[in-house]
Amino acid sequence: MAVMDRAGTGTSTQQPQQTQQTQARTRLAPGKRGAGVGVLLALLATVVWSGSFVATRGMADSVPPVQAVFWRWVIAAVAVSPFAARQAWRQRALIRRHLGYTALATLFGVALYNTLVHQAGLTTSASNMGMIMAASPVVMALYSRVGGERLGARRTFGMLLAALGVLLLVGHGSPGLDLAAGDLWMFAAALSFATYSALLRRKPAELGGLAFLLTTFALGTLMLAPAYAVSVTVQGGFALTPGTGGMLLYVGVMSSAVAFFAWNKAVSVIGAARAGVVYYLQPVCVAGLGLLLLGERTGPAELGCMALILAGVSLGARR
Repeated sequence: MAVMDRAGTGTSTQQPQQTQQTQARTRLAPGKRGAGVGVLLALLATVVWSGSFVATRGMADSVPPVQAVFWRWVIAAVAVSPFAARQAWRQRALIRRHLGYTALATLFGVALYNTLVHQAGLTTSASNMGMIMAASPVVMALYSRVGGERLGARRTFGMLLAALGVLLLVGHGSPGLDLAAGDLWMFAAALSFATYSALLRRKPAELGGLAFLLTTFALGTLMLAPAYAVSVTVQGGFALTPGTGGMLLYVGVMSSAVAFFAWNKAVSVIGAARAGVVYYLQPVCVAGLGLLLLGERTGPAELGCMALILAGVSLGARR
């Protein structure tokens, strides 16, 4: 509906919507400085999540998967509440309006993805978990292409080069797969995480990042509550030791509150496809942590694969 100003010029009540669309286009095309910050945030999330695979594998024999994930999100919600509660309260009407979208993102990124990761930790190694999760950027790129985002020749080549490095790394130097039972759970987790990352690009612009984060953590805890109750009834609880407590704090505070905030912000700045290229560094980070924390040796073949991954990331993450 248009109204007339004093000069007789028509103005439209659709101007706020046009302003929001302009802001959205601006976010989709960040400057070089913004793109650099986005890459660094994606790298931070990738490094932190690499440590979570070690922690997840360490809890596999002492904490049932559903119980570990449930307490992970309880801790994450508590950790982020001092920073996000005020914004979430101010935007409670927006949260209710977009509850369907937020619940879908929560299902894939919080409840389903992390449960699959902890389930995989029962029957596969931390290194395999990290390497298989590096398959998710391929799905992220496909989602982005379907959504109309142009990948470009350089980014596509970088993605393929990094994917080749990951494939060779998983195949121990040959282009094949040597999968354990838990590896299939990790492929499902990779698909779930890629879907979550694609959904992030559709997050309503007016919904604050901290409010969205706290809401997903709270919804994820509610979604997992019935499964948690069943697990406690059937499997019993777990003994809280300094070791399990420390690992739960790491996955709750660092891998959930800090890493998810960094990743969500990175995707909003540089897009899921470019952030996904940085995520290819996951196997390299896991291998480094394995060497430092577990004494796992890395041979020449693995180093060559990692060089391919690093080269692909370098090409694919550039603007």
